[in-house]
Amino acid sequence: MQKTVCITGATSGFGRACAQRFAAEGWRLIVSGRRTERLDELIRELKTVPVHAIPLDVRNREEVTAMVRDLPEGFRDVDVLVNNAGLALGLEGAHAASLEDWETMIDTNIKGLCYLTRCFLPGMVARNQGHIINMGSIAGTYPYPGGNVYGATKAFVKQFSRNLLTDLVHTRVRVTNIEPGLAESEFSIVRFHGDKEKADTVYSGTEPLRPADIAEIAYWVTTVPPHVNICTVEVMPTCQSCGPFAIHRGS
Repeated sequence: MQKTVCITGATSGFGRACAQRFAAEGWRLIVSGRRTERLDELIRELKTVPVHAIPLDVRNREEVTAMVRDLPEGFRDVDVLVNNAGLALGLEGAHAASLEDWETMIDTNIKGLCYLTRCFLPGMVARNQGHIINMGSIAGTYPYPGGNVYGATKAFVKQFSRNLLTDLVHTRVRVTNIEPGLAESEFSIVRFHGDKEKADTVYSGTEPLRPADIAEIAYWVTTVPPHVNICTVEVMPTCQSCGPFAIHRGS
């Protein structure tokens, strides 16, 4: 029986790779993103499977509610929700960071994820099956200079995922938090507000994770036996590790 996956932030990076990976297995797809031209391109690419594409800003609660309410026949029973929409903005210290950037990250990475989860979860619980896959980050565990609010939003994703598991323990609904480390996509270009040259320096001399790597993990966690839940996947490239504590030594 054909399954249905909903992927937010599907127009680039991890989201697009996830759409490609699930489509390769014949899944029915609901894909959303803010850039309509990229959604149109994605529909053309994934024409071998049923695709319902929706322009969506996950920060807008009314848009999210309407999207879920108005899903067409055949797409309403969502088996897997991939909460992928998210971003990092800026790398300044907390004393110099942009409040607008902070608000955008909180609204997208936390509130948007909550809106989608709350809208889809009742149906999963009623059917006693489903899977919430949240795209976290190792930044939610390991702090780094300039990570301030971005890392805090991903720490929220970690703890929210754990609490979802607790709320859903009486059901067969699964929850997975995927926590990538250094990964090259459009992530750093967005973080540096379109400065590609600056973004490229992040990956200089490394072999980072790729979107396809994360998509493979997202698909894999859905394929384990129904009684198995992969709670957390922390994944880094081999060139990365958690570093020592930062210590400032005064003169």
